[in-house]
Amino acid sequence: MVFSSLTFLFFFLPGTLIAYYAWPSRWWRNTLLLFVSLLFYAWGEPVYVLLFLASIIVNWGLALVIARRRSYKGWTLAASVTLNLLGIGIFKYAGFIVENVNHILGTAWPIPHIALPIGISFYTFQAISYLVDVYRDAVKAQRNPIFFGTYLAMFPQLIAGPIVRYETIEDEMLGRRENAEDIATGLERFCVGLGKKVLIANTMGYIADTLLATAPTIGALPTWFAFSAYAFQIYFDFSGYSDMAIGLGHMFGFHFLENFNYPYTAKSVTDFWRRWHISLSTFFRDYVYIPLGGSRVSTARWTLNLLVVWGLTGLWHGASWNFCLWGCYYGVLLIGERLLWGRLLERLGSFIQHLYTILAFLIGWVFFRVDHCSTMAGWIAALFGGYGLGDLATLHALGVLHLWPWLVVAVIACTPWPQEMFRRLTAYRIEGAVHVSWAAFLLVWSTVALVVGGFNPFIYFRF
Repeated sequence: MVFSSLTFLFFFLPGTLIAYYAWPSRWWRNTLLLFVSLLFYAWGEPVYVLLFLASIIVNWGLALVIARRRSYKGWTLAASVTLNLLGIGIFKYAGFIVENVNHILGTAWPIPHIALPIGISFYTFQAISYLVDVYRDAVKAQRNPIFFGTYLAMFPQLIAGPIVRYETIEDEMLGRRENAEDIATGLERFCVGLGKKVLIANTMGYIADTLLATAPTIGALPTWFAFSAYAFQIYFDFSGYSDMAIGLGHMFGFHFLENFNYPYTAKSVTDFWRRWHISLSTFFRDYVYIPLGGSRVSTARWTLNLLVVWGLTGLWHGASWNFCLWGCYYGVLLIGERLLWGRLLERLGSFIQHLYTILAFLIGWVFFRVDHCSTMAGWIAALFGGYGLGDLATLHALGVLHLWPWLVVAVIACTPWPQEMFRRLTAYRIEGAVHVSWAAFLLVWSTVALVVGGFNPFIYFRF
């Protein structure tokens, strides 16, 4: 993995950029992007790259059929979406379904163990959003299979998002204008994302994995330490990848939408989900929640709609009951904020609002992280002192106490404060030098960390 990361950083990416800007033709640049994206995917999935190619070809053809066909247009869309969902269902949920059928019916059907193609949840949802938007006439069907393949396979966001809609880059597919400012901005954004992942997320992951490999009996203090670390791990892991994807997009002339907006500064669970994994939240809002009726229905129907959406959101993250519980947990909280305690929360001060939200998402990460429902209750009980308070000696014995300054770094880095600091530097006319120095510093430090400490896979690669 170290070799693969460094190869990408110092050979694959620079080589792709040089070849990309050596070709002035937009057609050839898109072709090159498709080729290197498929090569990038085959690097990690040499077999499933054929499945991915089939997805590109089939969805390209289906969109043309939907665009041309006036009669039975809705049925064509339904068949297209069903075909995409069938693919993700077989590879991601077949084992889960058979296992639960065996448990309920007492059967003994063999449980299929199918390797999950990297990024299938992301590129399947991109394809579905494209097909639906073509059906709605929100975008024109792309007639060039190379250009459509470039959209679906673009390596910066291929394997872990964000979920890019075709309408976001439709005009840039042929009309983008790459420039030095975009390249510089993109390179800095990429280095920031790399630093988030390698320096902060990996350190937080070490703390969380070390502590959560024990039992809930370690006590409340170590448990809070563990799940705080995990909360920062998953945030800096995924937002770091999103930063790298957005930065790489800038380098190639594409402008992807933001995927995170400081979610840990939210003042309610509703606010949290407006800021966390924005591309997924908006996908479910526009393609599931609103077609079900949204909020323009009776309270009972709205409650059902929200539970369906959040049940699907949980399942999207993985074929496991803990993800279903995680999704339903947030569905219940959002319903409660809308119908019960939301107005009371608005009257409380910012400190109480933040405290409530932090408690809500930390408990949520217990559901997300602990995949065995039998031990989930134990960890939640440990958070509230069910196994005693614990002490610093436990953290020291497990070799993680000395890493507490990284928690402070993580707290600061997940707020707008660092960005505000850089913004204020414009008054001193040294902004350019600071940005260059900062990006270079992060790149060098992250590279050293990759060589010395190894590389941990991105959490969202498995979704």
